[in-house]
Amino acid sequence: MLKSLSFHINRLRKSNLRVKFVTNTTKESKRLLFDRLKRMGFDVRLDEMFTSLTAARHLVDKMEIRPLMFLADEAVEDFQGISTNEPNAVLVGLAPDQFNYDRLNQAFQLIVNGAPLIAINKSRYYQRNDGLALGTGPFVAALEYATDRKAKVVGKPDSAFFLSALESLNCLVSEAIMIGDDVRDDVLGAQSSGIIGMLVKTGKYREGDETKIDPRPNHVFCDFSEAVDFILNTFS
Repeated sequence: MLKSLSFHINRLRKSNLRVKFVTNTTKESKRLLFDRLKRMGFDVRLDEMFTSLTAARHLVDKMEIRPLMFLADEAVEDFQGISTNEPNAVLVGLAPDQFNYDRLNQAFQLIVNGAPLIAINKSRYYQRNDGLALGTGPFVAALEYATDRKAKVVGKPDSAFFLSALESLNCLVSEAIMIGDDVRDDVLGAQSSGIIGMLVKTGKYREGDETKIDPRPNHVFCDFSEAVDFILNTFS
């Protein structure tokens, strides 16, 4: 499957279309994700990757905060040099082993006393080998509900995330297309930013997803190759 994806991505590259992989994953650092994809035979380039962890690190640096971090051990390297002593903010990524009462209560106490709540993403669920699993979003929502505060979301579907990715490509919104399997985070987020949204019926997709957002996806395809065919036949 990855070889097929690489083939169709190279079709886009050969047509002089620029490619960016935007991901909400917080399970591992950008470097570890890149290395894993390469070992699996996926043709990806490091400068083509833009992750929600990258966006979160930029925000933490800009705000000059000391976050209480909910992060998997494999993701921590993207925050090297960030002080976490006497935290004055809460940063939430996907960290299943850390979503326990005591740690969530520590975050709750910080937030009700004025600390900002930052969600690296607010995904409802993600795809694992054994099926769908709870994402970061439900735990962020629990903290929002308990504290009556809204989180600052830095990953998809936040418009700033998509616009930052485009900026790194020197690409206008009107020139961009987003292909994804998550109707809310990928497609609705992109379309809300002015980007053409294309939903593919693979991965996280579930029957009827295309009816769950308004406006509906600009385009719906059975798989990635069908989306690439359409792009090359229509826009190149």
